[in-house]
Amino acid sequence: MSEAAAALPARQVYVPPDVNPWFIALTVTLATFMEVLDTSIANVSLPHIAGGLAAGVDESTWILTSYLVSNAIVLPMSGWFSSLIGRKRFYMSCVAVFTISSFLCGLAPNLATLIFFRVLQGAGGGGLQPSEQSILADTFSPEKRGMAFAVYGMAVVVAPAIGPTLGGFITDNYSWRWIFYINIPVGIISLLLTSRVIKDPPHLSGTRREGRITIDYIGLGLLAVGLGALQVVLDKGQREDWLESHMILYLSIVSAAALIAVVFWEWRHKNPVIDLKLFRDRSFAIGNSMMFMLGFILLGTTLLLPLFTQTMMGYTAEKAGLALMPGGLVILASMPIVGFLLSRYDPRRVMIFGLCMLTGALFYMTRFNLYIDFQTAATARIIQGTGLACLFVPINTVAYSYLPPGKNNAASGLINLARNVGGSVGISFVTTMLARRQQFHRAQLSAHLNPANPRVQQMLQGASGALRSASGSEAMRQAYGLLQRMLERQSTMLSYIDNFHVLAMVTVAMIPFVFLIRKPRGRGGMVAH
Repeated sequence: MSEAAAALPARQVYVPPDVNPWFIALTVTLATFMEVLDTSIANVSLPHIAGGLAAGVDESTWILTSYLVSNAIVLPMSGWFSSLIGRKRFYMSCVAVFTISSFLCGLAPNLATLIFFRVLQGAGGGGLQPSEQSILADTFSPEKRGMAFAVYGMAVVVAPAIGPTLGGFITDNYSWRWIFYINIPVGIISLLLTSRVIKDPPHLSGTRREGRITIDYIGLGLLAVGLGALQVVLDKGQREDWLESHMILYLSIVSAAALIAVVFWEWRHKNPVIDLKLFRDRSFAIGNSMMFMLGFILLGTTLLLPLFTQTMMGYTAEKAGLALMPGGLVILASMPIVGFLLSRYDPRRVMIFGLCMLTGALFYMTRFNLYIDFQTAATARIIQGTGLACLFVPINTVAYSYLPPGKNNAASGLINLARNVGGSVGISFVTTMLARRQQFHRAQLSAHLNPANPRVQQMLQGASGALRSASGSEAMRQAYGLLQRMLERQSTMLSYIDNFHVLAMVTVAMIPFVFLIRKPRGRGGMVAH
């Protein structure tokens, strides 16, 4: 074991819970699925929300941004809050805040009120994923932890895929307010089950009894400012033309300064809000890096594929969701199989296979054109889903391999933060690249559309001839318009292909990092006790 790992507290003996661990897993996954679903379910409803609240569509995007900002701030703090007030109490508080604020979001009479309640909802939701992950890590023995993370993975990976489809269905058939109301019964059931089956492990209770927790106000402030500003920059950057906007420039400087200050402050603080010294363990550090890139690719493609099928292929929102659905079903079916494989094989082998499948899926997408059928789009998502299933669980498994139970809360907050920030960066990257590469390809294609070019003249004559109902000059004008639309579609298509190429190369670049992960000991890639 390395000196860094040796510097961490000694492992504690695994104590099985009084309740069936799988019942605990299903209980905590219920609220997490609800929370992850809410990060994407409102996306397709923004025009309806804006219309219902007499607001502009640009203003309505703060409904998404406000949620993501407060969610990102709470994520890394969840371990600290769990140690301060108890993990069960913190988890139930998060479920209660999320449920109540969901109800209030549905009642919101105007945009300002809705944004305020979305901030509360994001703060409540921010603590759910890390708490569930640390609960699973403490509930299951290391040999069965892979299967537990598979259950968690199904919620985290599938929910963003079905969110837009479900949101569109609810909005079209009922009201946008019901995308918030559906959280209420789930939250109530989660609270009732959690109060009966979840208990804090001894190491958390001991920390509170010994009074070792103090409030790090400076760390809290720096982290909130840094992550909040970063999330606004990522969400608004492309719309505001990045650093050409004074607001984005100032927020970028504030975010960078605050996050750099957090690193120095938290590293030296006796009771930090986020335990950065966990990154001394190589497996945990690489696991976080790979989780960041997984979020980058997952949410980047989850944005690109529905956008491509709707804008380029003319699919409705429902049909675009159906094209993604087979990939989600594959993930659901594959996660338990991956969890089973981890009990017998080295997680690094499963990760290599997953990266190869994901790379193959992205290179397959680079062959898309304007005439692909539904089956081609669905097949690409199925291959990608197989790769994602073989990555999410093993990455979580190796990240926790050498950490003591007392550090599970802090570790889960950092891992989930890495995935969420990676997703935000991925969305910002693909939207920016889509716009910039479209401009590039439009300029390149336009250079070849010289009116003196015989092929261009032939195309215009053929198009104007087809428009027989119009006069000669009007037909030629419409032919030029048709040619312009063809140019726009081709340049946009090429920009999508560029995006898929870059994401494929990013996936290939992740493969060498797998070999840097410390060799797991014991069966199933878990550390022997």
